[in-house]
Amino acid sequence: MTKLKQVLYLLAGLALWQHAIAQPAARVKAAMGKVQLQFDLDKEGAPQYAVWLGNQKAILPSALGLVLQQGALNKGFTLLSSTTTTTDTTWQPVWGEQANITDKHTQVVVHLQHQSTGYLLDIVFRVFADGVGFRYQMPQQKNLLHCVVTDESTAFRLPGNYKAFWIPGDYDTNEYEYTTSRLTEIDNTALVKNSTDIAVRVTPDNRSVQTPLMLKGDDGLYINIHEAALINYPAMQLHVSADSLLLRASLVPDAYGNKAYVQAPFHTPWRTIIISDKATDILASKMILNLNEPSKAGANTSWIQPMKFAGVWWEMQTGLSTWSYATAPDNTDAQGHLIPSGKHGANTANVKRYIDFAAESGIPGVLVEGWNVGWEDWFGNWKENVFDFVTPYPDFDVTALQQYAAAKGVHLIMHNETSGSATNYERNMDTAFRFMKQFGYPAVKTGYVGKIIPRGEHHDGQWMVNHYERVAQKALQYQVMLDAHEAVRPTGLQRTYPNWMACEAGRGNEYNAFTNNGNAPEHETILPFTRLMGGPMDYTPGIFKLKGYAAGAPDRQLHTTLAKQLALYVTIYSPLQMVSDLPENYRAHPDAFRFIKEVAVDWDDTKILEAEPGDYVTIARKAKGKPDWFIGGITDENSRVATVNCSFLEKGKQYQATIYEDAANAHWKNNPEAYHIRTVPVNSESKLSLPLSAGGGVAVHIALK
Repeated sequence: MTKLKQVLYLLAGLALWQHAIAQPAARVKAAMGKVQLQFDLDKEGAPQYAVWLGNQKAILPSALGLVLQQGALNKGFTLLSSTTTTTDTTWQPVWGEQANITDKHTQVVVHLQHQSTGYLLDIVFRVFADGVGFRYQMPQQKNLLHCVVTDESTAFRLPGNYKAFWIPGDYDTNEYEYTTSRLTEIDNTALVKNSTDIAVRVTPDNRSVQTPLMLKGDDGLYINIHEAALINYPAMQLHVSADSLLLRASLVPDAYGNKAYVQAPFHTPWRTIIISDKATDILASKMILNLNEPSKAGANTSWIQPMKFAGVWWEMQTGLSTWSYATAPDNTDAQGHLIPSGKHGANTANVKRYIDFAAESGIPGVLVEGWNVGWEDWFGNWKENVFDFVTPYPDFDVTALQQYAAAKGVHLIMHNETSGSATNYERNMDTAFRFMKQFGYPAVKTGYVGKIIPRGEHHDGQWMVNHYERVAQKALQYQVMLDAHEAVRPTGLQRTYPNWMACEAGRGNEYNAFTNNGNAPEHETILPFTRLMGGPMDYTPGIFKLKGYAAGAPDRQLHTTLAKQLALYVTIYSPLQMVSDLPENYRAHPDAFRFIKEVAVDWDDTKILEAEPGDYVTIARKAKGKPDWFIGGITDENSRVATVNCSFLEKGKQYQATIYEDAANAHWKNNPEAYHIRTVPVNSESKLSLPLSAGGGVAVHIALK
């Protein structure tokens, strides 16, 4: 070969290489285990993706993109390049369901350029062995800085008419009863209209549902759709299309109908798709946690202490006492002082009674609600300046109670109800947290009951999402643990802010107190697959008096057995677990109460033993730093037998299992408080058959002999 030909071949090869760099293929693939991802640009330059589990289609080709006031970024793209990296690390949460969490994924970043505007947009995919997460990233660029997001083109096209476990896509509440139906049957109109026990309801789209959304296909495929790391962005809901095969992202708007105000560089939250052919794998997934940023708490986290707590709360919920000191704000004497009603629950003597109960039971905390001035004059009034978060009622002695609790080895837990006035709370946050530190409160429960102020904003919109994060940051600054009620549903941010330990953000046990509907027997078997996918829930379990507990409603009852209330301490995870019932109701069942006193709230390991959404859940957890295991099993309205293989126990060691189970004649409606306790020897080769009555459960404590 002549030198001229060599040069010509070299130049031709170089040209082909340069062309390949300039015109990359418009298809990108990635996989981890059985999960496969494919990204494409269609003939119109519209980005789309698809997901498989092995040979099973999970998400059919579905749209991607953002719509900005500055222009629609959902088609007309060119693929500039893509990068692929892999990660395989292990990290240790401050607290949680496992002592060690593995983060193993393949990341693909596709770099796009909009042909007509020149705007740059990256889409980041992370493929795990149990699903896919993706988000949009707007790089810093000269011609696009401040952006208003008006919509998101994200879609999830399903291969069939899946069974769905859903609640309405409401802008202001997550506290609906769950409906189980086919996607074709979703219409939230009647449920929203009839849910008069929920104070604020805003659901303009009758075919919208909340995430986490749990789905099950006829082919046995389970799909869970949610989001991770929700920061500086509104919550994502899902609109179900007319043919019910397409779920489209629907963002909660602000007062002007816009969705988000951002500045490049920025990124959206992750959209998460967890997939398996086993329901237990859905509950075992740590993908949402892995998609959140590491802890911002620093090296010293010793002040973050998972705990159980009692509280002056259930007696208020059931009408035995009140949050308010007087019957009305204008019920005053000649000097203008409120006239006490005689039913105020947060009085010094009554709080001391709860402190005594906590001390004798080994319960570290006591939550006191209704202690501060303002409760007579806010509910339903949309009033901005209600509470100052530091002024007690005349019958609540802050100093004396702090000293009394400290002498008993008990911590008082603060309650800051904002009445939905987030503006007022932000003005007073430093004052409120300084007050907590002054009087030794290690944790605070916040509340947002009512319509939000700033007026026109919603609980789940961008402004409030940022507010909740600001509260978590302020609590971190003052070293206070946070339990947020009526907040947006969690998205794994407890990894980033480990002091943000729990949320309500769902239909809790309290609904059994003030409505006859309460929570259906299947409710707690759905929650782990929906609300709990994003993080711990302050469900307030542990009610022992299951009938006739509500003042003025003698026929009201919980839709569970007593044994199921014990099991909830294991199946519904929270590092802050309330011991919710009245002290006298626990003293009436000292043998059953023993399980609540002994059950852990922080864990080294978790095994999902059996699970089927809407039917049953059985979970085993190993206590942090101890050899003890605790098992919780619950069922819906149908009785069943939970089968527990004890292979998770350490081989060669002998244990004793104390089993708290439904009595043979127990039934959630007719005989809910009937239970039986037995002990059996077990080891790693043992198998336990545990009967669960209708609406019932079983709780087991396994300890070394």
